[in-house]
Amino acid sequence: MKIFGREPVYILAFIAVALKLASAYGLDVSDDMQGAIMAFLSLVVALITAIVLKTGAVGAAVINLAQGTLALFLAFGLDMTAEQQALWMLIVESAVALWLRERVTAPVVSVPIEGRAPTAFTKAA
Repeated sequence: MKIFGREPVYILAFIAVALKLASAYGLDVSDDMQGAIMAFLSLVVALITAIVLKTGAVGAAVINLAQGTLALFLAFGLDMTAEQQALWMLIVESAVALWLRERVTAPVVSVPIEGRAPTAFTKAA
């Protein structure tokens, strides 16, 4: 998969180097903030990859992106209790579950006996 004609790993590496250079020359971004930014960007690429490659992992990618976004905001000073964080993640996970419910089908049984009713074995009198 390519984004802007390049592999996503190379784009992320370029952003990481640019971010470190910028912070070395005056941008006020701590190591924790840099890590949160890179984690968030990696999760964005993972979501794009899951959508483009149609791997069936979109739900997991959306949940991970939400967790990464929350971590990014916390790294930049958002003040939330653990309970508030859990409630926000519950909302995201519930929305993903409702969205996936319509798109996921159970596998078809392949054992013939599972397809028959128990009364099919008895003869009518």
